[in-house]
Amino acid sequence: MKRRQFLRHQVAVSLGFVGLSHFALGCKTDQLVDLAVGYGPLLKDPAGILDLPAGFTYKIISKMGEMMEDGFHVPGAADGMAAFSGPNGEVIIVRNHELSPDSKAGPFGAENELLEKTNPDSLYDFGYGKVPCLGGTTTLVYDQTAQAVQSQYLSLVGTIRNCAGGSTPWGTWISCEENTTIGHPEIEKAHGYNFEVPATVEGSIAPPVPLRAMGRFNHEAVCVDPRTSIVYQTEDRKDGLIYRFIPDVPGNLAEGGRLQALALVDHEGFDTRNWKTLKSEKMEVGKNYSTRWIDLDDVEAPEDDLRIRGNQDGAARFARGEGIWFGEGELYFACTNGGHLGHGQVFKYTPSPAEGTAEEGSNPGQLSLFIEPNNTALLKSCDNLTIGPSGHLVLCEDRGNPRLIGVSPQGEIYHVGENVGYNSEFAGACFSADGRDLFVNIQGPGLTIAIRGPWGDVAPPA
Repeated sequence: MKRRQFLRHQVAVSLGFVGLSHFALGCKTDQLVDLAVGYGPLLKDPAGILDLPAGFTYKIISKMGEMMEDGFHVPGAADGMAAFSGPNGEVIIVRNHELSPDSKAGPFGAENELLEKTNPDSLYDFGYGKVPCLGGTTTLVYDQTAQAVQSQYLSLVGTIRNCAGGSTPWGTWISCEENTTIGHPEIEKAHGYNFEVPATVEGSIAPPVPLRAMGRFNHEAVCVDPRTSIVYQTEDRKDGLIYRFIPDVPGNLAEGGRLQALALVDHEGFDTRNWKTLKSEKMEVGKNYSTRWIDLDDVEAPEDDLRIRGNQDGAARFARGEGIWFGEGELYFACTNGGHLGHGQVFKYTPSPAEGTAEEGSNPGQLSLFIEPNNTALLKSCDNLTIGPSGHLVLCEDRGNPRLIGVSPQGEIYHVGENVGYNSEFAGACFSADGRDLFVNIQGPGLTIAIRGPWGDVAPPA
């Protein structure tokens, strides 16, 4: 990641990533709390919602249940998001909603009383008109000067449990279903797909076209390499895989392509989870492992066994792949339940200069275990993540009173904020293009928040 003076005046936990796991296991929790001061100590929020360092402020910009400009309600269970630049300086935020068909927090009201206002064809799965699928996305058009939402509208509907996803270099959001329902008597279609949503200021629902060639599995998140248009995907399963999709037509995912799974050279079926209960070889923090990619067939997997077949063919296993984000020449992804004590891992993948071609075998991509703290005072259950203007990671936690966690390129960990108001996860952290605002959701109460502060006015830690 490129360092750009993102941490001026910052005191970080200086535990260089190679020694981070060992250091954390050897320290007492109270010592780590004293060290993990980040931008400085987190100050108590008078409103009792979000503690932040001095100089940072937040504003709730959208709430579950509000009436949107299209006449529907803001759905609940807000999750993954991305922010795009609008045509007139606006910020366009596309936001996932991790809803099941039986939810009372859908866009059509608790009893779906507004369902008749929409065209059934705009829903991917209408549920025979009785149990419509309620997952999908909403789009917010945000004015940074006024710090207010100009409009918000439903932009994808009829899917199930849209957890995370990712932005594309061509200005769309890929929304991922974390669900593999098929053959249910009240649900019309198979689920477990990705869907593409344009980031626009116009209030319209995107055609719900499943991107079938990208695989049917328990999707979590995606990121795209702007150099190659290759899409990398995580899978939220305790024995999940990491996938890449090589499109036949760069920038046009609906035209199909090739789906593959990540494997380590000379380590067939390697288990990266590092659980203490496993007797297999452990993955070392900071060590680079050469990679290869395994072609997958029958990618719509009617038996929901894509990960099992991939592992049998040599693909590596991961403990609940979650957020993934592309930086400058590399990507990072989180595994919520990975690590010796199951508290979370973050991996770094550097693509080959010949990524996706026949020549990559002679100069393969490199995978490393970036951090594995094994101490909840530093990090617990990392989920969605993003990369800030400096190249530092910002991680969302989803356990207890979750925190926003910063991680420097050297693996130093610091705390950016803490959710003290709700026992509910942070989700969807993403920055505006100018780096002024970090947008994030608190999922349970259905709040979308803009956090403004000196994101770029800090020096490297001592």
